[in-house]
Amino acid sequence: MGFFDALLSSNFLMGILIAVSIAAVVFTIGAQFSEKNEIKTRIKRVAVEREKMRAKEMERLKFVEKNRSSGSVRGKDSKKFVKDIVDMFSLKEAFVNEKTAMSLQQAGYRMPSHIVTYVFLRLAIPICLFVFSFIYLKFVMMPDRAFYLVLVYAFGIGIVGAYLPVILLKNKMIKRQKLIKKSWPDCLDLLLLCVESGMSIEEAFKRVSGEMTEHSPELAEELMLTNAELSFLEKRADAYRNLGERTGLDGVKSVMMALIQSDKYGTSVGQSLRVMSEEGREERMMEAEKKAASLPPKLTVPLIVFFLPVLFIVVMAPAMIQIFGPGGAMSGG
Repeated sequence: MGFFDALLSSNFLMGILIAVSIAAVVFTIGAQFSEKNEIKTRIKRVAVEREKMRAKEMERLKFVEKNRSSGSVRGKDSKKFVKDIVDMFSLKEAFVNEKTAMSLQQAGYRMPSHIVTYVFLRLAIPICLFVFSFIYLKFVMMPDRAFYLVLVYAFGIGIVGAYLPVILLKNKMIKRQKLIKKSWPDCLDLLLLCVESGMSIEEAFKRVSGEMTEHSPELAEELMLTNAELSFLEKRADAYRNLGERTGLDGVKSVMMALIQSDKYGTSVGQSLRVMSEEGREERMMEAEKKAASLPPKLTVPLIVFFLPVLFIVVMAPAMIQIFGPGGAMSGG
């Protein structure tokens, strides 16, 4: 049997096929192990970067807290006095609930000292207004009125003053929500660009918060807090949920719910952000069209009160001058 006959024999070809099959099996199994090792290496690298980001955010928050808490001796004494008054009369139990704490957060007041100050103002403003209004009414404005009548007026002013901090807090909350809502579609566009460019959601929040600092400081502050919470909270869903609760806006809550669903079921974050970004732009356009459509009815009363009388004067003044002026029909000349 020659050499070529041995190469073409069935035994030789079967041996080659068996060897190739064994090599393929060994290569496949080894590739699986190498991919697992590579995935483990990438997971470790991501964990290390996450820990670095967490440490940086914690240092930054500690630095901000230190700067806020640092002050003069008089300021510390006044804060201590206010806290002692609040604790003495148990004002937190009387004025603070979950809704009040959430309103303070939505207005941008998150420090424990802000709650103490708010509760103290709920007590101090009515008393101060009552005393001041009683003195002013009794000795300046209505000195001849009866004592009980002045007391009733002063008491009514004090009751109105009890709701003054609530009204101011609500106005502050509404103004802040309007500013955040105005910049939210642009924020979604930037988040979408960052995510589709390959950034992680933590890096995207950090980058967008830096870009939004000049355009919308309120929204940038919320994004920085969310970035910090993403770094040290165990679940990302808690950080997303906290952002929606702090802003109190339905648009932000819907986006955060979409991110929670994407993180839970492994769907595309970029696709969710794209859909929400389009909805945000459409909503902003609809609000602009709504304001434009409501403009003519709002201008009706100013036009009737201010524009039409001037128009009548301009149109009828020459005729009235000709009629009642010198040499006119009604002048008697």
